[in-house]
Order: sequence, then C-alpha cells, then structure tokens
Amino acid sequence: MKRTLALLALIAAPVLAQPIVQSTYRPPETVQRVAVPVDPKEARLHVLIISGQNSYEHDWTGVNNLLRKQMQDTGRFDVRVTEDFDEGNVAMLKKYDVVLLNYSSRWNYSDEKQHLWSPAAFEALYQYVREGGGLVAYHSSFTWGRDIPEYKKLVGATMQPGVSRRSPPDAFLFELTDREHPVTSGLRRYHWTFTEDMYTNMVFAPDAKIHVLATAYDDAEAYTPEKAGPKYPVAAYTPEKLKAMKGLNASHPQIWVQDYGRGRVFSITLGHGPDTLMYDGVKSLIMRGTEWAATGKVTIPPFDKAADFPVPTSERK
Repeated sequence: MKRTLALLALIAAPVLAQPIVQSTYRPPETVQRVAVPVDPKEARLHVLIISGQNSYEHDWTGVNNLLRKQMQDTGRFDVRVTEDFDEGNVAMLKKYDVVLLNYSSRWNYSDEKQHLWSPAAFEALYQYVREGGGLVAYHSSFTWGRDIPEYKKLVGATMQPGVSRRSPPDAFLFELTDREHPVTSGLRRYHWTFTEDMYTNMVFAPDAKIHVLATAYDDAEAYTPEKAGPKYPVAAYTPEKLKAMKGLNASHPQIWVQDYGRGRVFSITLGHGPDTLMYDGVKSLIMRGTEWAATGKVTIPPFDKAADFPVPTSERK
C-alpha cells in the first residue's frame, strides 16, 4: 500500500528536471573480519576516519570496518575511527597524517534537518588541511555541505537536490581519464563498480581548482526499467522526464584531486558500501589516493585486477 501511494504521489507531482527519489532500500547485513590493532612501533601513516552520521541507504559502520581492515592489510596505514567529531579540534587532527570523511549530515540528502559539527570543528578541519594535512573526501561527503561554501570548496563539489542525481543502475563502468597521476599510474583504463551510485550533475565550487582523474558515462538507456531494475519507481524516469533531464549521455567526474592550502585532497564519489570496496579497481584507488593525500607520493601497488595490462593495438579504441 505504501509503495502504491508513493507511486501515485510521484506520478501526480509536477515534472522535475532532476527528480528526488526515495526508496525503501536499506543496506544488507555483512559479516567481516575485524581489523586487529597495529603495533605502535611500526612506522605507518596514521589515518582518522570521521563518521557517525549518514543517510539511510549507507552501511557506514560496515564501510568503516572494511576500510580499516583493507588499509591496515596494506602494511602502510594504522587506522582509527571516530563517530563523534561535533567538537573536534586541530590538536586532535594533527595526530594523523590523513583524514577520511565518511559522513553525511542528513538521513536523506533532501532533508532540511541535518546534524552539523560545531563551527569550531569545521574550522579545525579547514585549518588542518590548509596547514598540510591530507584529506580523503569519500562518497557521502558530497551529499551535504551544499549550503556551506568553505566545506564545498574543501571537497570540490556537492550534490544539489533538483539539479544533481544518482543514476538508477547498481553497477557501472568508470574511466580513468588521467593515468599519469601518482594515484592512477599503473592502473588499467576502465574499472567496474557494484552496488554503487553514479553521481551526476554535481555542483562544483567555483573557487576549487580540481583536477579530474576519473569519469563515468550517464547513459540514458540505463534508465529504462529493464536495465535500471526496481531500485527506484518506474514513474521517476518516464520518457518525458528523461527528456527534461540535463547531463544524460555525457561523462561526469567521479574522482578528482586538488590542493587546499598546503594540504592535498583526494575526492572519490565511489564507495557506497562494502560490496563495491571488494573490486580491485575501487580498492586500489582508495588505498593509493589515501597515501597520496598523506604524503604526495604513492608506493602501494595496484591490486591484481586493477593493474594495467597489454592490449593489442587492433583492440584499442
């Protein structure tokens, strides 16, 4: 009955260029290996994951645990997680070489109500990066902060309800458009995702000098019910509504880097849940992007299926 009412409301609503669609989806439970502590005598980069609030469709605790395990398994990182940054400060952040944001202030990214950190905590984050700290802006980092200019500049771009959208397919191909950057060097050109969001029509901060490393193609054909699947109601993407949408049949940035003061920022829109983190391409980019944000260099090799390989000239496009 609830689904029927939601569909009727959607059909009756005025046609929006970019519909905001809510579904009943919740993340599945996952069973994962718990990361064990690292010997403090080991010379590793120190990572802080800031989390504790996210939108309903994200298993942020499962993601935090898997990221911590994967990072520590490289032998390069020692990772801590905080779910309370409301009163964060610079002294706390400066214990770490790089901070990863896995946070969203809203239960649904179109909600007016949100949980924000204190003004002092925001300023501490900006100061930390300006003074040379590394930052990884991760997936949900772009679903909020659209009304906070300095935060938007810090991460580079945000999703804007009514303008931006998440394409309905649960898996898509993305392309590394710069394979010379330290993060992408040695990786193959194309990679797949799974149970993932393709962010399209993001609104970029006008004063953020970003450099795009990867894009994804938002194909109108992928919105047909046969290909999109049941994630969103069919009425959200009728032929008439698709005609009004901007950015279809075009490539959209998914991964980029930028400087912020003396600090380095690695922004990756991928990483919806634990599933997509199992893909070697996604995993390689997160590990290598985190190391680059911390040090400006990359020593972590690509995981097996992410590494570049010879392609006969006749097969290249």
